[in-house]
Amino acid sequence: MSRIEKLSPEQWDPRIQAAVQPDEATDLEHGLTRFFAHCPEQALGLMGFGGALKANRTLPNRLVELVRLRIAFFNQCRSCMAIRYSDAVADGLDDELVCSLEKPADAENLSDAEKVAIRYGELFATDHLAIDDALHEDLRTYFSEAQIVELGMTVAFFVGFGRLAATWKMVEELPASFQNLDKPIAPWGEDSIQVR
Repeated sequence: MSRIEKLSPEQWDPRIQAAVQPDEATDLEHGLTRFFAHCPEQALGLMGFGGALKANRTLPNRLVELVRLRIAFFNQCRSCMAIRYSDAVADGLDDELVCSLEKPADAENLSDAEKVAIRYGELFATDHLAIDDALHEDLRTYFSEAQIVELGMTVAFFVGFGRLAATWKMVEELPASFQNLDKPIAPWGEDSIQVR
């Protein structure tokens, strides 16, 4: 059971209801909104930021999803690991690619750009001070300055809110393989849920 009370859509501020359109999504798709609804002003601000990251994305959806899933492993965010976003699936994400995240540096089906972005996200989640000039130069090989900033903001969003979700134990709607909190799990080789 989650550590924070989930608010049902009927309990949400009308502005959150209008932004999310809860009748068009499942409880799982409502995700953290069910918790953030306790603080409507902050929730709306966060939704604006998250929406801007997605709506104005210049990075490929597949790359962003691969980075997100690798970070989810380090965060041990069960809901983050269970979800596959449909825009990334449409951009070529499949189970084989997700399985490559176990050892991304050795994966033959990941591009060099994806590998360096995944490495950046991994270090951000595990040892952020190890992100050095050399890694930034590697990023510049594939990404513009604006895209590196976009990647950094996106990764910060994933690390911070993935860790928050993990501490709130949002697992009851997930497949059984994601509900066991006694041992670390990974997003590769497990059941997944596709979200629009």
